[in-house]
Amino acid sequence: MYRRRRLAVFGIVLVALMGFGYLAATGLAPVPASAAEVTEPAALTQPAAAPQWPGFGAGAIGAVGFPGVLASNGDQASVPIASIAKMVTALVVLDAKPLGADEDGPDITFTDADIALYYESLAENGSVAPVVSGMVLTQREAFEAMLLPSANNYAASLAVWAYGSESEYLDAANAWLTAQGLTDTVVADTSGISSQSVSSPANLVELAKLVVGNPALAEIVSLPTAVLPTIGRITNTNKLLGTGGVDGIKTGTTDVAGACLLFSTDLKVGDETVTVVGVLLGGDTHSELNESIAALIESVTPGFQNVTLAEKGAVYGSYTTPWGQTTNAVALEQASALVWSDTPIAGTITAKSIQIGAAGDSVGDVDFSVGDKDVTVPLVLDGPVTDPGAGWRFTHPGELAAG
Repeated sequence: MYRRRRLAVFGIVLVALMGFGYLAATGLAPVPASAAEVTEPAALTQPAAAPQWPGFGAGAIGAVGFPGVLASNGDQASVPIASIAKMVTALVVLDAKPLGADEDGPDITFTDADIALYYESLAENGSVAPVVSGMVLTQREAFEAMLLPSANNYAASLAVWAYGSESEYLDAANAWLTAQGLTDTVVADTSGISSQSVSSPANLVELAKLVVGNPALAEIVSLPTAVLPTIGRITNTNKLLGTGGVDGIKTGTTDVAGACLLFSTDLKVGDETVTVVGVLLGGDTHSELNESIAALIESVTPGFQNVTLAEKGAVYGSYTTPWGQTTNAVALEQASALVWSDTPIAGTITAKSIQIGAAGDSVGDVDFSVGDKDVTVPLVLDGPVTDPGAGWRFTHPGELAAG
């Protein structure tokens, strides 16, 4: 009898221990993970831009922040660029003698050697601005004399001032062009009157980006006029300034190159501003050239669009747990991209599996490919996923074991 009683007690204890173990195992076991059911974003497409190119010459356009050339027309080989070469002179002189925004720079005293350069430019039938031996201009004023009236003699004087001689300048300039990756461009002089000073439309677009990215040069090329000591009032040869937002950059004219213009303009695209740069070479007259560029700018403006990639709170996936809870993976923030023409846009979702989580927890990303750029939008839970509780745990040991 005693032995039976001991066995019964032992059995009860064993059952109790097993029950306790079961309750502990199911109560403490990690819940199974729930995978996201994602909805891949649709590809976003925009209409292709339709730039209005003239029936003459060659040209290309680009924009600051956008790689390379956006559109081009005509022969894209290297050709004479006339006084656009002065922008190379300006950038290379500034490489040796930097000038900041609103700075005047050091004084430059002009001598008989500069008068000789004046007469050399006249003999070449080049554009000039007056110079007097002993006169003093600041570096900024000398740049204004070179760039606004397109004075060949000031291009030569500034190159000699910065590098000691024109030949030393040319060596430095062509080395600088190579370092900048402008391998289609060669300068044979400081002013561009030589037909051996050449470039391609694509290189000129990149040159324009460098100019507008230099605060001092961007200020100078946007000036319609200036008043200089001794010289007096000078006028910018770029008659397109102020038309269609044009704020630069440089004209060029020779019999070989024709009428040329390297230009820049700021376009409003929604709340953003995009700086468009471009070049048109080989016009018959500057009047014809300017009309063509104004029409070109007007035609490319609709080609820039600010595209919404994701709205804040947009649903990109959902979770349903084995115990019946549901929640969504949503965009943490709004995202948009400034695009040109029919730039391809595609999105890919990465969402991790979850067990439990709070609203706002990170669960993945939507990665948008916008042309050659990537934009990442974080995904978060829009509601909590909580523990299923004892009742579900105790009645679903298989799911817990599998988890």
